[in-house]
Amino acid sequence: MIKYFTPIILLTISNVFMTFAWYGHLRHKNSALWLVILVSWLIAFFEYCFQVPANRFGHEVYNVVQLKTIQEVITLIIFSLFSVLYLKEQFRWNYLIGFIFIVLAVFFIFKK
Repeated sequence: MIKYFTPIILLTISNVFMTFAWYGHLRHKNSALWLVILVSWLIAFFEYCFQVPANRFGHEVYNVVQLKTIQEVITLIIFSLFSVLYLKEQFRWNYLIGFIFIVLAVFFIFKK
């Protein structure tokens, strides 16, 4: 059972790092662009330290399309939390509707 959850946990951790690498600098718009690029690359290094093993272990129990789908759902959850909690942006009803459609896609991708 743990082999099914290990890749999900690792993908979640990697996604937190990647979300900060891609969007964390938006709260620091006065910082030099070269500096935020450098910091983003350093953060992304740690993202890869979790993402690569997640996909390696995950491919033992999921196919590649399922792994990518899991990663995308995690991305939406992490990004939604990040944008509301860190960037202080509003979560709107139309975002929720779009996410519901994505969850429907997950259903079909995992259907045997």
